[in-house]
Amino acid sequence: MTETLDREALKQAVIAERGYWHPFHEGLLQMSPDFLRAYLDFVAAPWRSRHLDPKVREFIYIAIDASVTHLYERGLSRHIERALELGATQEEVLQVIELTCAMGLNTHEQGISILVEELRVLSPAIDAEIADLGPEEKRIKDEFIAAVGHWPGCGDALLKLAPDFVRGFLSFRSVAWNAGPLEPKVKEFIGLAINAAPTSLHEAGVRGHIQRALRCGATGEEVSEVLQLASAIAIHTCTYGVPALVEAAAKRAQARS
Repeated sequence: MTETLDREALKQAVIAERGYWHPFHEGLLQMSPDFLRAYLDFVAAPWRSRHLDPKVREFIYIAIDASVTHLYERGLSRHIERALELGATQEEVLQVIELTCAMGLNTHEQGISILVEELRVLSPAIDAEIADLGPEEKRIKDEFIAAVGHWPGCGDALLKLAPDFVRGFLSFRSVAWNAGPLEPKVKEFIGLAINAAPTSLHEAGVRGHIQRALRCGATGEEVSEVLQLASAIAIHTCTYGVPALVEAAAKRAQARS
């Protein structure tokens, strides 16, 4: 296939689909055009299916590039610019960033549940202690649910185990949730993308955001498209790896000459 593949046509196809030409594209074009063709089909599929609004697709890319588990600055800047070009407002983009920051707290979602499991081994009464919320704790819980629409799985345990921390933790989430104009299902899409990205893969978070997105009126096709977009950051291995290989090979060739 490589011998008959039109490299110039492939380059133009990448530019048309992606809107830019990157050094890793050039490296793959020269060394592995078949893989570049496969990459293009992989990342372009959700854009061709058109279930999500184009600016929402950019929101997904902003979220996964801005996520603390990834932090890909070049992609983040590019997708912010693209979202604004597509009609997104500054307030919408800012809320995406704030939600990404606030939803990236799987430390507590996973860690507290494990802590409770281990405490249960030492004291079976821990479940009853956590479930016995006082009036002030119930008020905090009710206010959060009223603002956000759900309660973190670690919430009750945090109220008991970290009372001084819990107000800030819950406020961090609720303020981001209500800080801007994004509709509820789009906010769930942001959370889903962060939890489903290859750098996170938090099953409980994925399931929770899918459930809430569907309750907010999202379709299965829309949710599937979010997952497709989130998976696309796998290509960033090539974004860094291919130029590094090209540079190393060039240095080696120069040293031999």
